[in-house]
Amino acid sequence: MQSLDLLANNLANSATAGFKRDQEFYGVFTSDEASSAGDAPATTLPTIQSQWTDFSQGEIQVTGNPMNVALPNSGFFVVKGPNGLLYTRNGSLKVLPSGTLAAADGYPITTAAGGTIQVSSSQPIEIATDGAVTQGGNSLGQLAVVTFPSTTSLTKFGSTCFQNSNPKNLPVPAKNVEVQQGKIEGSNVPVAEAAMRLVGVMRQFEMLQKAIGVSSDMDTKTIQEVARVGS
Repeated sequence: MQSLDLLANNLANSATAGFKRDQEFYGVFTSDEASSAGDAPATTLPTIQSQWTDFSQGEIQVTGNPMNVALPNSGFFVVKGPNGLLYTRNGSLKVLPSGTLAAADGYPITTAAGGTIQVSSSQPIEIATDGAVTQGGNSLGQLAVVTFPSTTSLTKFGSTCFQNSNPKNLPVPAKNVEVQQGKIEGSNVPVAEAAMRLVGVMRQFEMLQKAIGVSSDMDTKTIQEVARVGS
């Protein structure tokens, strides 16, 4: 069921900009009862020991929309979430009613100086490769782009944002930043592979359900036979 949920979520977000697919690491589970049952062979089952996120880059797609930006190399845009800073690869921007430049989920984009960017909806914005944002020739700020020594402490917040769970794994300003305006990074979910895996897991799920049903029927029949002998 965990695998089904994970794969279904990957497929559901295959068209979500900046989405990073989740994958599972399997181990083998052996019940204590089976291990202590004398000469009886121990029953083992696969189990998900951990879930991890694949941070490989998705395809960079040309949209021509000035409100789209992409990072063709490593790094994350920084946004102000409800409980602190969040990090995202989704460069689909929008302007809030307050005039604040924000990510697709409505969280304000953060500048390298830690502030936000106020824009006018009446004029287009220009974003340089270093993340500097201008409008009508006026400088509005520079998009913050950061990297992490390790991505293992990044956990998902929503569909395309991440929060850092390790205070020792602090973000650092990204080097060789290259922000590309008019482009967007797509999801890194390989749709065909994910669909095939989903079908395979569904078949395994159905087989296990049938096995449970057969075992239950056998238990019921055994109880009935014992009751018949006793009477």
